[in-house]
Amino acid sequence: MSNIVRGRVLKYGDNINTDIISPPQYMELSIPEAAKYAMSAIDPNFATKIQKGDIMVAGANLGSGSSRETSPLTLKHLGVGAIVAKSFARIFYRNCINLGIPVIECSETDKISDGDVIEINLTEGTIKNVTKDEVYTCSKIPPHILALVNEGGLVSYLKRIV
Repeated sequence: MSNIVRGRVLKYGDNINTDIISPPQYMELSIPEAAKYAMSAIDPNFATKIQKGDIMVAGANLGSGSSRETSPLTLKHLGVGAIVAKSFARIFYRNCINLGIPVIECSETDKISDGDVIEINLTEGTIKNVTKDEVYTCSKIPPHILALVNEGGLVSYLKRIV
């Protein structure tokens, strides 16, 4: 992964909790099977319309609720290239990083629409909306965290350095 992530936006609102991302009634399934139901409570077609590298954009408080890794695991399995939100629940945020999913905070997600193409510069803290020719300020990923993301997550990173 480079410092730039580019993809098509799938846009959602505020307070998307982990039970919405990965419904608990499917948590006993394998991740590939459970991923078929990701986001189904608010977007029944999410798992079939998402393409590898697409970027999930949401409002405030993304990932609240359970600390299970199932939610970010299903998103990773489906190929989510990055997640942008106004704010994240702390444990969900960290689980994403540990699994190698770039997570970015941006207060201007209201300006981003479903279907837009955006480019996130992970180290400079900018999001370029290619569709609308706009630029937004966002959080930066520090080099030591970016190293984890680029390696595919914490486990892969530790295997490489140990």
